[in-house]
Amino acid sequence: MSSEHGSSAKAILYAFLANLGIAITKSGAALYTNSGSMLAEAIHSYADCVNQVLLYLGLKQGDKPPTAEHPLGFGKVTYFWSFVVALLLFSMGGLFSIYEGWHKLHNPEPLNKVWIALAVLGVAILLESASLAGCLNEIRKLRRGRSFGDWLRNTRNAELVVVLGEDIAALAGLAIAFGFLSLAAATGDTRYDAIGSISIGVVLISVAVFIAARIRTLLIGKSAEPALERALDELIAADPAIEKLLNTITLQMGPKVLLAAKVKMRSGLSIDEAVVHLNAMERRIKETWPEVGWCFVEPDVSD
Repeated sequence: MSSEHGSSAKAILYAFLANLGIAITKSGAALYTNSGSMLAEAIHSYADCVNQVLLYLGLKQGDKPPTAEHPLGFGKVTYFWSFVVALLLFSMGGLFSIYEGWHKLHNPEPLNKVWIALAVLGVAILLESASLAGCLNEIRKLRRGRSFGDWLRNTRNAELVVVLGEDIAALAGLAIAFGFLSLAAATGDTRYDAIGSISIGVVLISVAVFIAARIRTLLIGKSAEPALERALDELIAADPAIEKLLNTITLQMGPKVLLAAKVKMRSGLSIDEAVVHLNAMERRIKETWPEVGWCFVEPDVSD
């Protein structure tokens, strides 16, 4: 398993363990206190548990070796499952939270011992913070000196983007639930609890739309990260047997990258000599960047 897959698997495990414990605790608190915000948060946490299972399933399926029908492997299956997660976050999390809040708003019910729900939310905030810290730590290992903003804009790691989005949405939802439930307890107006549930739904839908938009570009087909593209161009252009780099194309295939390049060879080389140089360059590329899974270099005189 590659370092990126290892980091993704760890982040998924952190999130799953945190969400499972939180979901069970929230469910009990929601039933006892009759809080719509707490019920919305419980459903959100169960949805997140399902999401983490699907993300891990995508990682395992993506590791399957290539076949005759899938010669470039199954790496892009991780994008499919990440997109499914975004849909579940939108529907099971966001739409249900809005529905529950709308229902409580028009059919208010008294709250019972709100302090229990607030205590559960406080513990959940701590657990989600630990999950987010674990995710950020795995991201830090992959940033390679880049800023967090640069990594987020350019990363092709769908699983970590999804886990990061879920963790941020979860923390935001918990903070909203805590705030509106506190208002409901202080004022005796249960409509605040309903508004909290609706607000959580809006946050979850917003995060789901962001994740879906990011994954959509990967499903369609996206180049490798800009830093890797620049490094590959520099290595190819610096080869003494290459007179000019005419063009390169990269395609992200899950954890692996496909590279196709067109080059103008130095004059005077025989076909056999050119082949030897190109084969050596391809080996050097894969040794330098193991994430390059396929490398095709075509000699030509013009682009």
